[in-house]
Amino acid sequence: MPVTSRSPRRPLLGLAIVGVAGALTLSACTAPDVFVESPRPNSPTASASASVNPQTDPAKLQIPLDSLPGWTAPTALGGGKFSRPFAPDGTVTWELFNGDNQQIANYTPAGPVAFGDPQTYTKIPGVLTFRGNNYRNAPAYGTADITNKKLEIAWTHDTGDVKAEGSYWAGAGWTGQPLMVNWPQQTKAAMGLDPAQVQDKNFVEVIYPVVDGKVYRMDLATGKDTKPPIDVGFAFKGTGSIDPRGYPLLYSGMGLNQNGDKTGDWRYRIFDLIQNKEVSGWNGTDPSAPRDWGAFDSSALVNAASDTLMEPAENGLIYKVKLNAKFDPANKTVSVDPQFTKLRYDTGDPNARHGIEGSAAAYRNLMYAPDNDGNIICWDATTMQVVWVFPTGDDTDATIVLENTPDGPFIYTGNEFDKRGEGDNGAKSGPVTFRKINALTGKEVWKWEINAQYNAVNGGMMATPALGFGDVSDLVFVTMARTASEKQGDLVALDKKTGQVVWQRTMGAFSWSSPLLIQGSDGHVYGIQGDSSGLLHLFDPNTGKDFSTLQLEKNIEASPAVYNNMLVVGTYAKKLYGIRIS
Repeated sequence: MPVTSRSPRRPLLGLAIVGVAGALTLSACTAPDVFVESPRPNSPTASASASVNPQTDPAKLQIPLDSLPGWTAPTALGGGKFSRPFAPDGTVTWELFNGDNQQIANYTPAGPVAFGDPQTYTKIPGVLTFRGNNYRNAPAYGTADITNKKLEIAWTHDTGDVKAEGSYWAGAGWTGQPLMVNWPQQTKAAMGLDPAQVQDKNFVEVIYPVVDGKVYRMDLATGKDTKPPIDVGFAFKGTGSIDPRGYPLLYSGMGLNQNGDKTGDWRYRIFDLIQNKEVSGWNGTDPSAPRDWGAFDSSALVNAASDTLMEPAENGLIYKVKLNAKFDPANKTVSVDPQFTKLRYDTGDPNARHGIEGSAAAYRNLMYAPDNDGNIICWDATTMQVVWVFPTGDDTDATIVLENTPDGPFIYTGNEFDKRGEGDNGAKSGPVTFRKINALTGKEVWKWEINAQYNAVNGGMMATPALGFGDVSDLVFVTMARTASEKQGDLVALDKKTGQVVWQRTMGAFSWSSPLLIQGSDGHVYGIQGDSSGLLHLFDPNTGKDFSTLQLEKNIEASPAVYNNMLVVGTYAKKLYGIRIS
């Protein structure tokens, strides 16, 4: 039987400051941020660019599962079900279903599915999915010419809001990252963009599904609409994805199926950006699912070489979708004909919620996602079997970040204070944990802990970490919410090799918004962090100290994206902001 749904991820509006004046008042009444610095044992002596393997053929990228350290074959339970143990004393079982919700007794994949290096995810310039690629490590594209170290508003664009599930969402919510695309000329022409935009090689389109149920399409330079908004009537809370082949296709799922008095079917939606409308998708209320909450907060990955979309869902399924996508720019047509394989897994928790809100990361054919029961799941994109499970101890929603090193691939992930705080006897605070894990084996390398608060809204890690590069290539940057108090949060730089704190900044306002790093044309790396008071920080990632700040209206819950010198993010003021980094 499917698990009864719980309320969706609550917005921060009730805890955030409701307007610029309020935010300034909070700033004036809050003690200065507290900084703690420690030795930096692995500071880079020179900035070196990692070599890129140009290979994109899944057959040549695929890792044989029996070559993984400690690999054992799963146990066949009959009827298409399989199991394997996981530490310390758990067992995960799984089964596959097709698009007709029939169990697949003997799954034979049409071919391998494997992703290459993150730089090969797309040849289209821009940020085309949450955090940019299959490693989830590139929310900023290009290089910024930063001389003044200032942030300034270049434009704003009004949006709307939604009331649902006894709560309120406005502007852009969690994770709510915009997409930025420098389309090929033939794609721009097929979409019928303005002739000047078609001819302009530097034209970048911002595509932003947000909580008022609309997909906004805007000129990055001006914030003006490039096409009328696509209105589906129900909220998008997560982040969409653009097809990395440059096809004019947008993939994005509903975050809520209620809008005031109106209720609709849960939908994962596929949009034709030539016709500017939804043309395909599927229903999140799925008979194969273990849970009846049909939302899709995860941002899909598309494996261009195999024409395959991967989308974990809050209903507890992981969807593998053969898109059968076709794009004919001369005739100005694009189409999809989805075919489904669905993975349903169970870790044996009698109180399991099921469901995945974070976005999947991928190292070749191995894929990773965190779930609402606090597990990190690794599965094989080709065979759709579970490879390993790592229990984190509490709900884990922040998207995993992946790094490939000379010592092998590793993932970085952190959990929340959530399930442990629920109920009359729930704790009000406790430790949350950030970990580095071997991506091949699921073994912990190190962990770092900090206390977080719970009071109906989660504390701990809701923001995706930022992986250092360049002059901060030894560091990983972690944002933890509601730490020292319900209003405060911590921004921390940890040494990648040891997990040792290099610097820690306790901030007056916490954040669910993810930090990002920008490559400056001066050779230095710069950091961006938005917070729940509406303050946007431009900071030095070597020290954590601000170069400057910019006060926006209301809570910044969404995660920003950057293209060269332009940043875009939405806030609870029902505004989308275009911000110039100078």
